[in-house]
Amino acid sequence: MSQETTSEDHKQTKTVNAIPLKTAQKWAKRWSKEEGDYNKHHELHGFLIPKIDLLEVLREDVDAVRAYIGINDEGVEKLMIVGSKYDPATKIYVDMINVGVDNATVHQDDIYDFTSPCPPDCDPSSPMLT
Repeated sequence: MSQETTSEDHKQTKTVNAIPLKTAQKWAKRWSKEEGDYNKHHELHGFLIPKIDLLEVLREDVDAVRAYIGINDEGVEKLMIVGSKYDPATKIYVDMINVGVDNATVHQDDIYDFTSPCPPDCDPSSPMLT
């Protein structure tokens, strides 16, 4: 799971829980490929999202956040969080992914994920689990 956050963490400038674009694309493709039969064999109710992931994506001066579903190399479901900016010309929220698009590797891609699926990371008394 992700690192604990404190009030000091708002001020950090380096992202903690980011994954590269190529990894995110691989996970999303795996989810898209398996999703048709996936839910017949797996129980997935939601995701636990660490506070630091949300703070980091919001620090990017986003207009919205988009989440993509993927499956990592260990077969664990992941929710990948990406900041987006509204483009008034196209009326589309555009994902803020610059690095990695042209195989650039200077900076991180700022696709956040240290989420964990529910189950096993659930609140058993949650009214959302009916």
